[in-house]
Parts: sequence; structure tokens; C-alpha cells
Amino acid sequence: MAATQARTETALARCLPAAETIPQRLHDAMRYATLGGGKRVRPLLVFAAGELAGADAARLDVAACAVELIHAYSLVHDDLPCMDDDVLRRGRPTCHVEYDEPTALLVGDSLQTLAFELLASQPLGERQLEMIALLAHASGSRGMAGGQAIDLASVGKPLEQVELELMHALKTGALIRAAVLLGALAGEPLSETERQQLDRFAKRAGLLFQVVDDILDCTASTATLGKTAGKDEAADKPTYVALLGLERARAYADELRSEALAALNCFGQRADRLIQLADFICHRQF
Repeated sequence: MAATQARTETALARCLPAAETIPQRLHDAMRYATLGGGKRVRPLLVFAAGELAGADAARLDVAACAVELIHAYSLVHDDLPCMDDDVLRRGRPTCHVEYDEPTALLVGDSLQTLAFELLASQPLGERQLEMIALLAHASGSRGMAGGQAIDLASVGKPLEQVELELMHALKTGALIRAAVLLGALAGEPLSETERQQLDRFAKRAGLLFQVVDDILDCTASTATLGKTAGKDEAADKPTYVALLGLERARAYADELRSEALAALNCFGQRADRLIQLADFICHRQF
């Protein structure tokens, strides 16, 4: 994990415009929002799935950077006063607090377009268009942005578990699923059965990430999380803990982990990194 995180940090620093490039303030803010923090879960998933598919590391660098740039843009926009209105991210002031709201808006726009510029401009093989379409779908109104819209519309409203899962399958799960599938698409073709099982793993891992996130929001401290703890409860947002209670939410996380791991049985040792990441997602403390 440490090696892949460091490799991703280097690749991101290389692909982002230099802070001295005009317009300097925007480029400095883009680097501030992207570099020097975060677990890099999505790049880790890209590389783990790429290892399973025998992908070239240079291709995985591109895919990992693209998905992480989309993630970074989403955090910048989610933190804005018109969205979640947060002041802390990764243990330091959010982008709009450190700079200003108009700059933060442009940072998100610029990180998103840079992600697709990367995917379109680098040699990624015959499935390059499929990779671009996959990330676009995961990021848009039928993916991450759509999930955020549902989240905003659901404040103060009770949701059934199926509704909550749909929201998070879009808001959080879509980009995690895209990370896994992008890594696989960068390598050798998988059989239809293998692809279906990998897709099942990715969907369960995406939900698992959100369930654990909800648990940590009400059990971990702000210092540990690097963002404001307890904010979902304070904002009366629908969460798995609010719906199920803490202990049932923990049991559901264990169930999702088991389902995710079962989906990888057909890959044998090739899936070791994905198995380790599922365990990390389930048992993480931040």
C-alpha cells in the first residue's frame, strides 16, 4: 500500500500543472486539493485489479490518476457551502476556506477535465474508449453526481435500506467500482464470468466503504478522521447507523466484506491484493 500510495502521489504531482504556471492561484489550489493527503483507496484498487489482469504499471498510473482526480474534484465541490459546507478535509482547511469559493469551484471543474484529458491522451490499449466511457458514467448524473443529488434531497427524510443503498451505490460506490474495472481494463481481457465476479466484488466493496464511513462518522474523532466528525448526524442525513443502529451496521459491514471476498474465489492468488484491500476498507479507523 505504501509503495502504491507513493507511486500515485508522484504520478499525480507530475500530471497536475505546476503551481507557477498561469493562472498560478488556480494551479496552486488544484495541487493543494489533490496532493499530500488521503488514503488513495481508489488508486490502490486500480493497481490491485490491474495486477489481477496483468496490466502494465504505466497504464495503471494513468487510470489511478484519472480516478483520483475525479475523487479530489468531488471532495472540493462536496465541501462547498452550497453542498455539505465543511471547513476541514484531510486534516487541513478545505479548498474554499484556504482559497475562496470561486477558486474552489474552478478547481473542481479543472480536476474533472484533467482526468479525462489524461485518459484520452495516453496510450491505454484497444479498450481506451471503454475506459473513458466507464469513468464518465461513474462520475455523472447516473453515478457520483446523481448520488450527491439524492443525498441532498434526502436530508431530514427517513429512507428504507434499499433507497439508502441506491444512493450510496451512486454517490460512493460508482467511483470505487470504476476504479476496479479501470484497473482490469488496462490489462489482459477477462472472461465474461471473471468480469461479472469482479464487478460484484467492486459493488460490494463500494457499499462496504460507505457503511464503514457512516460508522466512523459517529465513532471516530475529528483528529482521527481529518474531517468533521459527527457531521452527518448533525445535518440529519440518512446513514446506515441511523437506519440500522451501530451494532447492526457493523454486522452489515462484515456481511458485505464476506460477499466481496466470495466474489473473488474464481481468481485464486491473483486476487490477493483485492482481498487485502477489502479487509483494509472494512477494518480501517480513518
